[in-house]
Amino acid sequence: MSELLTLSAVELAARIRRREVSPVEVVDAHITRIEQVNPVLNAVVDERFEAARTEARDAEAAVDSGEALGPLHGVPITMKEFLAVRGMRHTAGIKAREGVVAADDAVVVSRVRKAGAIVLGLTNAPEGGLWHETQNPVYGRTSNPWDLDRTPGGSSGGEAAIIAAGGSPLGLGSDTGGSIRMPAAFTGIVGHKPSGGRVPTTGHYPPHPVTARPMLTVGPMARRVEDAALLLRVVSGADGIDTFARDFPWREPGDVDWSKVRVVSMPRVPRARVRPEVAAGVHKAVDSLANQGARVIEAHIPEFDQAFDIWSALLSEGPMTLEELVADGDRIKAHRELLRYPFGRSQHAGGVLLMMLLERLFANFPGRARKLAALAPKLESRLDELLGENGVIIHPPYVRTAPRHRGMALANPWAMATTTLFNVTASPVTVVPVDVGPTGLPIAVQIASRRGRDDLTLAAAAHLEAAYGGWVRPVEPRRRGRAAG
Repeated sequence: MSELLTLSAVELAARIRRREVSPVEVVDAHITRIEQVNPVLNAVVDERFEAARTEARDAEAAVDSGEALGPLHGVPITMKEFLAVRGMRHTAGIKAREGVVAADDAVVVSRVRKAGAIVLGLTNAPEGGLWHETQNPVYGRTSNPWDLDRTPGGSSGGEAAIIAAGGSPLGLGSDTGGSIRMPAAFTGIVGHKPSGGRVPTTGHYPPHPVTARPMLTVGPMARRVEDAALLLRVVSGADGIDTFARDFPWREPGDVDWSKVRVVSMPRVPRARVRPEVAAGVHKAVDSLANQGARVIEAHIPEFDQAFDIWSALLSEGPMTLEELVADGDRIKAHRELLRYPFGRSQHAGGVLLMMLLERLFANFPGRARKLAALAPKLESRLDELLGENGVIIHPPYVRTAPRHRGMALANPWAMATTTLFNVTASPVTVVPVDVGPTGLPIAVQIASRRGRDDLTLAAAAHLEAAYGGWVRPVEPRRRGRAAG
């Protein structure tokens, strides 16, 4: 392994500025790594390697000439395929969009380029982002580099897989119900879901799924917490197009007086059993923050048990049905596709079909859906009341470590309540690894706070990263055998 594949993006940018390493070397090292691991991972689904090499040479010339350099100058980056990158595919894994090519960059892509980063390629995601297994009829399935028989999660699964394997130091994913956080947890990297509205989603497909709450967010995924913080600052701020986007005050996630921080331990999930090793990760993280002087409380708010139902109700009131989404504005017959699925004759993933049926269920009870959706602001207020000005919640990012591919279509949909809660409340959430489980897979925690306090979740994640090591040196992607779990 080249040392360049283990350094943080912040350190890579610093070495480039000091002329200790060239952008060409950094870009070439990561392209080589992608070429080594992608045949078994299927994480990068569209590449621009030659263009990236040309941009790296230009970046090197800029360093040599003493030009002003952006904070990510010469650093390679990858993007979830849902984000428009000019001249590259923009299908969202939807068969009906197979020939779509982006005409312009998404706003966040433009901001990343302006900061000096060099886009290497686009990464895989589930069909329309509708399930937590990264598989679609356009690009196929992505595997977890820790164990090729397991999923990297979704929907930003390709992004998580290539970062975990050392092919990219950082990237951008998106999250409507856990799509940054679950893959980050399954692959042992850092993922940050920003406060709702902090980062504009202009140029993201699918578009925002609801009109009432900023549930869709675009956010950083990285090797290190410092990289996620830097990338978040680069892409934050209103763009005048996204109606949810706004300018939050920027606070650096620097030193924290932990004696003034309230830590809420929430190791349980309604309607789903959290595996002991995952709950142990929550307790381990809580204890570490308590040892710094933080005040710990355990709390259970009954309204939180309704969070998944509220999230589902909000989706059901969106401007586009899920059936229209996967047909790119047309319609499919979900019941017929579900009957075809056991025989391998449907082009849609099982989880996607289940989500469609769930949406139809809510459509049959519009009064209940409206009542549930109306509870979302109350849920956010209850969370703010619980946390106060300086509080964080430590919560499982999923009920278990990365499952096997074959189990994902039948997974308990209520397990997603681990993450959907914080989309409803528009909370910032950082995921950071804290341990390795008995089957050799990463264990991570979610750190959530009130809207606008991204700095606090990132600061807590940085502490846990320092305490427990964070992302570890990449291993060669392999199958681990038939270990349980």
